[in-house]
Amino acid sequence: MKNLQREDIQIISRHSSVSEQAIEKALKENVYNDKETWQKFLRLFLITLGIGFTTAGVIFFFAYNWSDLNKFVKLGLIEVLIIAATILVLLPKIKNGTKNIILTGSSFLAGALFAVFGQVYQTGADAYDFFLAWTLFITLWVIVSNFAPLWLLYIVLINTTFFLYTEQVVKGWPEILVITLLFLFNTAILIATVLLGHYKRIENIPKWFIYILALGSVTFATIGIVFGIMDDQPPLFIVLILTTLIVFALGIWHGIRSKNTFYLSIIPLSLIIIISAFLFKISHEEIMFFMVGLFIIVSVTLVIMNLLTLQKKWTNEK
Repeated sequence: MKNLQREDIQIISRHSSVSEQAIEKALKENVYNDKETWQKFLRLFLITLGIGFTTAGVIFFFAYNWSDLNKFVKLGLIEVLIIAATILVLLPKIKNGTKNIILTGSSFLAGALFAVFGQVYQTGADAYDFFLAWTLFITLWVIVSNFAPLWLLYIVLINTTFFLYTEQVVKGWPEILVITLLFLFNTAILIATVLLGHYKRIENIPKWFIYILALGSVTFATIGIVFGIMDDQPPLFIVLILTTLIVFALGIWHGIRSKNTFYLSIIPLSLIIIISAFLFKISHEEIMFFMVGLFIIVSVTLVIMNLLTLQKKWTNEK
């Protein structure tokens, strides 16, 4: 039997006469990390810490010594670091994982470079221009590296750029339209990521990356619907409601099919928040606060009980 999980071995141990030595061997071969895995983890962890601290150090260095630095030193130092990092990435002896971490550090430095440039020359550009330039500048690195943390930074930058675009350039867009578009954008990325992983178009997509995308999508849906409830239900609210219902139904279906309690946790939590907002819209009297508190306690308890039941059922099915 291949790909034994810890739960599988526990079930085998409880319901068979397999010896303790055989169980221990199965745990070592299938569950416990070996020496090589720990060395790889520690190497990547320390490289990530080193590049992260270096990038943070550069940013704080500028913040602390800003008034004492010549503008050529301010720009030159960051440019030298970006060029050095890019040269390192091109070296064939460096492993791909290390290259991707270096590129992620360089991407943060690119943002610092645009920020310093804007402050030195007082370009008067909006924050939208800053984030747009940052996003465009690192696009090639994101595509080439195909590294989940860098993709996450890229998606955050796109969201931020779009939000600032609606605030500083095309002023007057309804808030619910902005939230709906952000919800649709993040949901489209989430669905594409899940499908690409399911059909093996992209190997080894980290679960945490998909979970963060799902959390972002559900968060935008929740904020949008709560905003629509409190803002006397503008016309776009119906579109958001229908889209959210479809996405939430897909999320529940995917969670049950893949036996993943994460989706079955965040979607009910979102629904609890939405229903609570609806109850507050009906009345602001003291009794409503009591009713909403009682509703939250009961509904959260029921969600947890159902999740535990499902988890126990799925474990016994293995």
